[in-house]
Amino acid sequence: MFLPVRRELYEEASERVMAVLRSLVPQVEVLGWDEAFLGVDAEDPEAVARQVQQAVRQATAPDCTVGIGRNRLQAKLATGFGKPGIFRITGATWFEVLGDKPVDALWGIGSKTAKKLGQEGISTVSQLAAADPEQLARRFGPMTGPWLVRLAQGRDSATVGTPWVARSRSREITFQQDLADWDQVRREVAELARRVADDVAAEDLPAARVVVKVRYAPFTTQTHGQALPAPTSDAEALESAALVALESFPPGRPVRLLGVRAEFAT
Repeated sequence: MFLPVRRELYEEASERVMAVLRSLVPQVEVLGWDEAFLGVDAEDPEAVARQVQQAVRQATAPDCTVGIGRNRLQAKLATGFGKPGIFRITGATWFEVLGDKPVDALWGIGSKTAKKLGQEGISTVSQLAAADPEQLARRFGPMTGPWLVRLAQGRDSATVGTPWVARSRSREITFQQDLADWDQVRREVAELARRVADDVAAEDLPAARVVVKVRYAPFTTQTHGQALPAPTSDAEALESAALVALESFPPGRPVRLLGVRAEFAT
């Protein structure tokens, strides 16, 4: 049995989750629809993790797993042990948790690299952590060889990305039944534009351009934009620009999805 992919629903849910995370901590590095790193400096990280879980559950209903570590590597791997709750890996517990695991249990080591390491007599995380970096440098290269050893030792110099800065605000609606009445399409776009205007005002950043997205039944998607005469957060100006952009779409075809995005002035 094959089920259709509802990409727009995944994106909408992901945006809600990431918005919740950004409201809790200033540093959020998004990895995909359902995963992100949080840069947190707290005496009780488990308490922060519980706060994150509660906030995400209230906003979206599904539960989330939180992995805690002193770096991204530890936190990433901790999520695999915490499902569906909270798990923490530290330097003191690293080998207790991962020492006997195969090397491809490490984030960044795939099956091909694991096979090559096996040819060197290295099959577990502990063995890789104790390996000679110079020996691995000769096999894997001067950068990759030592990096593999550091990886197995639980060391990661990468930090969570810089604080997120909003570049736009958007709203979308997917209709359960295709919308064939284009007068209704215009009303829906106007309503979306007003909701986006509220979001823009909350950001306290003026918008310079409005983009309208139309997905015709079944899956054809088009976008058209309209520049604003001057950066603004005025609701009437954003609504007017959205309706002007809508005029660029051929009318008459049934509509599955509508979206309005306001892009901030840079």
